Amino acid sequence: MRRNLKDKNTRKLFGRGGSTALTIPREILTKLKWRKGQKVIVKQRGKKIIISDWEK
Repeated sequence: MRRNLKDKNTRKLFGRGGSTALTIPREILTKLKWRKGQKVIVKQRGKKIIISDWEK
């Protein structure tokens, strides 16, 4: 089922094993040239999460 354009970047957290996961829109991954299995850095700043490329 496709999302409305208005809601295309709204995501739900879901459980995967003992962790919680989040999907990232394909369009964003394509623009960043990120691939499956790529390492990223996850940081918290206040109530925001910053995800960046591991190699930068």
